[in-house]
Amino acid sequence: MEVAMKRSTVYFEPEVHTALRVKAAETNRPISALVNDAVRQMLAEDQEDLAAFVQRAAEPTMSYQALLDDLKAHGKI
Repeated sequence: MEVAMKRSTVYFEPEVHTALRVKAAETNRPISALVNDAVRQMLAEDQEDLAAFVQRAAEPTMSYQALLDDLKAHGKI
């Protein structure tokens, strides 16, 4: 099943565009596939960060000074 693609104009710095062209040639893939993969990866990382934030939202907070005191008390610094 073929996925319908949307067209968009993206401007790259010359060095980035050159690197993309080389990578595309080396991997025998179009630049658009490389960019799609990179964007998907970035969005997945953002989603993981948001999920971790939600999971940790209920954790108690600790002041910087309390953290330093705890580290000192346990011989970490």
